Amino acid sequence: MKKILSLIGLFIICNSCVGQNSTHLYSQDQNNGIETSNPKLVVGIVVDQMRYDYLTRFYNKYGEGGFKRMIKEGFNCKNNHLNYIPTNTAPGHASIYTGATPKYHGIIGNSWYDKETKKNVYCASDDNVQSVGTLSNAGKMSPHRMVATTFTDENRLFTQMRGKTIGISIKDRGAILPAGHTANAAYWFQGKSEGNFISSSFYMNDLPKWVNQFNASDKVESYFKIWNTLYKINTYVESGSDLNNFEDGFKGKETATFPYDIKSLSTENNNFDILKTTPYGNNIITDFAIAAIDGEQLGQDNITDVLAVSYSSTDYIGHNFGVNSKEVEDTYIRLDKDLERLFNTLDTKIGKGQYTVFLTADHGALDVSAYLQSVKIPSGYLDFKEVKEKLNVFMMETFGASDLVENISNNQIFLNREKIILLGLDLVDVQEAIVNEIIDYQYVDKAYTAAIMSSASFSTGIKSLVQNGFNQKRSGDVFVIYQPAIISYYSITGSSHGAGFNYDTHVPLIFFGKGIKHGDTLKKTRIVDIAPTMSALLGTAFPNAATGEPLEFVLED
Repeated sequence: MKKILSLIGLFIICNSCVGQNSTHLYSQDQNNGIETSNPKLVVGIVVDQMRYDYLTRFYNKYGEGGFKRMIKEGFNCKNNHLNYIPTNTAPGHASIYTGATPKYHGIIGNSWYDKETKKNVYCASDDNVQSVGTLSNAGKMSPHRMVATTFTDENRLFTQMRGKTIGISIKDRGAILPAGHTANAAYWFQGKSEGNFISSSFYMNDLPKWVNQFNASDKVESYFKIWNTLYKINTYVESGSDLNNFEDGFKGKETATFPYDIKSLSTENNNFDILKTTPYGNNIITDFAIAAIDGEQLGQDNITDVLAVSYSSTDYIGHNFGVNSKEVEDTYIRLDKDLERLFNTLDTKIGKGQYTVFLTADHGALDVSAYLQSVKIPSGYLDFKEVKEKLNVFMMETFGASDLVENISNNQIFLNREKIILLGLDLVDVQEAIVNEIIDYQYVDKAYTAAIMSSASFSTGIKSLVQNGFNQKRSGDVFVIYQPAIISYYSITGSSHGAGFNYDTHVPLIFFGKGIKHGDTLKKTRIVDIAPTMSALLGTAFPNAATGEPLEFVLED
């Protein structure tokens, strides 16, 4: 009898332990199908070209409901970095959502030289699909060049395609890559003379009713108005002088200074496209995201949906006006209010404590090199045309051929391998010869061959960043690293990015909402850790090529 009672007790204890330690948050219910203690909605926010110090520099200008709410209620990873080169938009969005670097997911740039077709290809272009919502080719896009799954894909697979995924951005790549291969939809903004959100036949044959209604409204046109600073400009002490020599501005306006009459300037600045380079572009994305929450009924059941939102106007403004501009400061002050508006909507529509948000960036940005020079910080501009001419002379003198370099792009040199074989040359010898030549060029700091990237393993330093961005099938033969604060094109106005230095790699990472602890850390985290963390939160499989690790210290037990 005692043995029977002991066995019964052991059975009860074991079942109790299984229940307490289970990390799978889904359970079956005869009446409701899938029940879950997971968030009803995950919102991934990527701010294009957001340096980490925009959080701290403009902190006192932010309200309580946006960035500060995330920090005060959530978990702030203060030392978060991209761990690959190049630090550009498409690789950034792909890496955030796949948990992998370009080495594995294949998105090695916004565009790149295709070694098979001998042409440049765009990261999302797809001639096998049709535009939806526009007569132009702007909708002929899909994620087919990204060879890995995203955490959004894994959530779709886990929920038997019942959990929705919607991607939204001004840029096509900012909507398509995060949404993944199995998304219900990705929408992006078609400017010029249209001013509408469009999509691709990869997702649908026709735009849904709610999108048509949004496009038919006057919401977008309402932002053709004056852009002035939200607060008095003399209080913007966190940025430089409004009138300076380091900003581009808009055609039709003599100086890049506030205020800007967006409606009157639109004619000379490609009509609706001008809105992309104002904070109103972010307003439009928030408007559309809120419409999507209603139109798609996101977060209205117990099966987790994902809304991927990318704010791209920050990038356009950064390139135009530069890191230290009043325009960038005003843009982030206004973005903070957009976040508050989005969070308030989520509170109302989904419910406080029922959704989870993460916010990060696809890359940072370099201060305008001409500005850095003016304050005596080493910086400069590389004459790319001169480099190409000098390299061609070297190739002719050394190998007797001037056409061995097939393409130079994304700081990579692509060689004509067929010609190398025809001349009886050794590919590795040619790669090494180029490295030994260009290392002496002005502003070149380091250079590496594809042979080294394929055969050696690097875990630290700039070499590891190059290797994490090196895709053996798609990348070039030689990789060139410039000195810090060097831009490989000449323009004394506006910011750029793409390097592996801290100004490009150090970006925000904040989690808040359901399942997230409150706190912060200076422990180094990586952009590829985001997707595995979200997968761990949801109890799904990790993206199939993920190399990142779950940040368990941000998750509630």
